[in-house]
Amino acid sequence: MPIVEYEAGAPFPGVIGRTAEESSPAWPAPVRAKKGAPNVLMIVLDDTGYGNLGCYGSPIETPNMDGIAANGLRYNSMHTTALCSPSRSCIVTGRNHHANGMACITELATGFPGYNGVMPFENGMLSEILLDEGYSTFMVGKWHLTPSNQETAAGPYDRWPVGRGFERFYGFLGGDTSQWYPDLVYDNHQVEAPKTPEEGYHLSEDLVDKAVSFIADTKQSDPDKPFYLHLCFGATHAPHHVAKEWADKYKGVFDKGWDAYREQTFARQKELGIAPADAELSRHDPDVPDWDSLPAPDRQLYSRMMEVFAGFLSHTDHQIGRLLEFLKNQGELDNTVIMVISDNGASAEGGPTGTMNEAQFFNNALGPIEESLKLIDELGGPKHFNHYPWGWTWAGNTPFRRWKRETYRGGSTDPFIVSWPKGIKAKGEVRTQYAHIIDMVPTVLDLLGIQPPDKIRGVKQSPMHGVSLAHTLDDAKANSKRTTQYFEMLGHRAIYHDGWRAVCAWPGPSFKEAGMGFGQPISSDTLSALDAKGWELYHVAEDFAENHNVADENRDRLIAMIGTWYVEAGKYDVMPIDGSGLPRMVGEKPLIALPRDSYTYLPNTQSVPNFAAPKVLNRPHSITADVEIPEEGAEGVLLSQGTAAGGYSLFIKDGKLRYVHNYVGRKLLGVESEDVVPAGKHELRFEFEPTGKPDMQQGKGAPGRLQLYVDGDLVGDANADVTTPFMFNPGTLTCGANPGSPVTPDYVGPFTFTGTLHKVTLDVSGELIHDPEAELRVHLARQ
Repeated sequence: MPIVEYEAGAPFPGVIGRTAEESSPAWPAPVRAKKGAPNVLMIVLDDTGYGNLGCYGSPIETPNMDGIAANGLRYNSMHTTALCSPSRSCIVTGRNHHANGMACITELATGFPGYNGVMPFENGMLSEILLDEGYSTFMVGKWHLTPSNQETAAGPYDRWPVGRGFERFYGFLGGDTSQWYPDLVYDNHQVEAPKTPEEGYHLSEDLVDKAVSFIADTKQSDPDKPFYLHLCFGATHAPHHVAKEWADKYKGVFDKGWDAYREQTFARQKELGIAPADAELSRHDPDVPDWDSLPAPDRQLYSRMMEVFAGFLSHTDHQIGRLLEFLKNQGELDNTVIMVISDNGASAEGGPTGTMNEAQFFNNALGPIEESLKLIDELGGPKHFNHYPWGWTWAGNTPFRRWKRETYRGGSTDPFIVSWPKGIKAKGEVRTQYAHIIDMVPTVLDLLGIQPPDKIRGVKQSPMHGVSLAHTLDDAKANSKRTTQYFEMLGHRAIYHDGWRAVCAWPGPSFKEAGMGFGQPISSDTLSALDAKGWELYHVAEDFAENHNVADENRDRLIAMIGTWYVEAGKYDVMPIDGSGLPRMVGEKPLIALPRDSYTYLPNTQSVPNFAAPKVLNRPHSITADVEIPEEGAEGVLLSQGTAAGGYSLFIKDGKLRYVHNYVGRKLLGVESEDVVPAGKHELRFEFEPTGKPDMQQGKGAPGRLQLYVDGDLVGDANADVTTPFMFNPGTLTCGANPGSPVTPDYVGPFTFTGTLHKVTLDVSGELIHDPEAELRVHLARQ
């Protein structure tokens, strides 16, 4: 007898008699996708500029992404929000970033609807839609869409990936992580990387391995079930981490500098049709020095930094190739809708000179170039947390001006590649229609023949703000359905309308011209002055790279566009306009766990993210471990926070109690007990007592006494002339081990404690010294 099925909510179609013999069964129909429904693969790059991919004119080799483009389409006018979390919220919901509560990154949330970092459930995600349509749904890589105070093991978990329609998750929750020693989460729990860097580990490879395994797991059980894979690499966000052989492929390629890179890339863009034949290269940025004006040692270092970045991107492309090859071998590639996008333009968070270790940058403790040159052969390796200088940022966004965080096209126009061999006839062509990342979800649903649902899990859904691009896939001359789009990022505003683009730069067209840096607040008077005279106007239909400000000649049009910006701002919760960085950082935010003076940690528990760890710097604090030492002795870490880039560790080695403070990867300051800790139960204690004030501007934290106690007796005493002034980054805190990159070379991680560790108590009684500006730099670099 054939199986009878019925849809949810429909009457039972079987027969229920007195006995099973007199009855006939029927079953609730399982959710199944339409027969032949395509897979969906979204590949999201991080901080990859318009002029960084080979198929967008770059000298950097990206053959696999170029291959996707050759088998599909490239768009030359796809726009993002100019920042990480905001863009990512648009990509998965089809709604504008302020309407998603993502005006900025989650770490800089404020208490206004468009800014609070809490994505509303009425803005359903593509994962939730496709899950209900019978798809397998996988999120692999960078997330950065959970409110920061909800990223701990205390949850709540409803805004983690597995709470938003993804059946499986493997990646990291925050804005960045080490590619060698990542902060990994598997579904809802922390895990360690399966290998060490010495054994060949790299995060990008690991992510693709997991993506392949997720797909293989479901396909072997149900070959006809389609999947949606949201694959978000940490690349090419800092730290720029890649094996030396990948960086060495580019030796000498960038020795002519960023000016030459732009000229070469722009010429190639015209050849490829990515830039119009009559386009003009944007001006030399006032914040970027001429390459030839730099001293030879600077050029040597900066060239290598770019070689590492290029190797990082090529290595990422290679991993994409591995995934494509797997799909091809499984017979799935031709029926997979692939979209490749970057979340914003190339990043300027390395500053004007770049950095070998972002922890030094965050702590105002940048070393001299001579120090960096000594380490140049290690650049990109596990010991460093490196980022290139913003000259390469500017070059990476060729042909546009400026960069990430700003709404000029350099920050908000990105590569976008679409491929679906089975469903798109056009191959290797360029599309010029205006597009925005909110259009990605509507396009996918259109291609799949799925209507946006009225409700998801009982929550009534808001209308999508994006429009489908499906009509452009096989028609290069099709009109764009999007005629208007607003932009706002940290007070930097823009509006596109029907071939024209108005931009109100904040604090100015460049830092040099503005006479001030990023993150300045905007007063009411300042806003009025900006609206009166601060807007620029570009006819981008004819002026591709925003070179000719025609505001004076088109005053009526500009006034109308400014008015349109305010209309759009009212629709999507953009108000209040906030150009500040510092007030967003220091403003009070709700916490899941209230602050306290005493924190107790247990071994074999999940690590604590940096923002949730006790603030120990520049203040008196103590660490007390209750342990039992067996007769044969014990060794290992009692409590650690940070990595080789900076941090501290309390541990036992060679029987002695030891403490090491790693000052921004540059200096180790420590103390050890005079004698071996004897067998038995003990209270092992470290105390830090400041003996002077920190000098934040000079990158020096408070000097102090480092003291060790065993059962209340002083067993070690030393002085530290300097400590970390502000932040450990990465700064994960772990009890009973030092997973990942070890804080000190005195041991090899994780160096798990081999005795019995009952608990560790960290007491932070005392005044905390703030440097909000440094904290702001940390969070912005994690976008």
